[in-house]
Amino acid sequence: MSLNAPDPPAATSSPSPRKVSVALLVVAILITAAIAIGATGAYFLLKPSSTPGSVHVTDDLGRSVTVPYNPSRVVELSPSIMDSLYRLGLRSHVVGVDCYAAIDGGLAADYSTDQIALWDLSSSMCIQVGPTFDFEQLVNASPQIVFATTIISISAVEEIQSTYHIPVVMLQPPTLSGIEVDLSILAQIFPVQSQVNSLNAQLNLELYNASQIPNEVLSDPTVLVTFDTDTNGYWTFGPGTFGQSLIEIAGGASIAANSTYPYPELSSEQVIASDPQWIVYGTGFGLNLSYYQTGPQWSDIPAVIAGNITGIDSNYITEPDPTMILVGLPALIAIFHPGLT
Repeated sequence: MSLNAPDPPAATSSPSPRKVSVALLVVAILITAAIAIGATGAYFLLKPSSTPGSVHVTDDLGRSVTVPYNPSRVVELSPSIMDSLYRLGLRSHVVGVDCYAAIDGGLAADYSTDQIALWDLSSSMCIQVGPTFDFEQLVNASPQIVFATTIISISAVEEIQSTYHIPVVMLQPPTLSGIEVDLSILAQIFPVQSQVNSLNAQLNLELYNASQIPNEVLSDPTVLVTFDTDTNGYWTFGPGTFGQSLIEIAGGASIAANSTYPYPELSSEQVIASDPQWIVYGTGFGLNLSYYQTGPQWSDIPAVIAGNITGIDSNYITEPDPTMILVGLPALIAIFHPGLT
């Protein structure tokens, strides 16, 4: 998958499909952040509909979209969106999900084994989004609406709407608070306001508990939260990203907080010079400690020497959804502040 956005410093390795989808967060956030603050280069407005049973929503890119109310046939093109739909009791509406080409791993390239089982996903639901978008598969699923993130190119979104007349709602929250905004968008489209209220109450409790950390600790530990590595360095979260928001709310001080790029790749020299107290690395989809140990000067990083490193499921730090707050946030708090009970 590719996006019509400038690329950050390029990696030299060839990651697996899931790692490509994670690394493409680097590109995706460039579009999200730009549009979120008012850029209009990729903005377009759907023609209002007077059809009974339709509603108008404003998505995360500021686009006004007319969609059917309570659509029974939904295609979602991101695990983060599936997480929200499932938690709101809308799994039965989903008829298609994002997949890679079979040769690149298919469904398993973007969904963990646990997710596939919990959400009852199958390869028959696949809508290929990479390396090229399969519009025929999408049309064959006969969706009334598509939910997507900016991992899907704007050109593909425009074609889905202009050629196939299927409305697309972009759900790409730039911060943890934006996850609740996305739930409110879903409540406008489906009759799930009570479920949204209940889920938001759970999310707000976790966010409140996290907000009490400054009262209990003297200072935030410096941290590197990395979701991939290669011969050039370590990919992490920078300013204006949900990952940076997650780190801050968990009571950590990211060594990339002042980076020029939203999703920078820090060289080993930069990491060593920044001397993070903790290193947290994403796992799953072929990523594990042995993999990160192949990163440049891994064994020379002071936190590694001190043993202050730990892995966390990549889904908890790369998918901006309710699980990021309910599971990922408390997990990071426990890592950054092991003395808190």
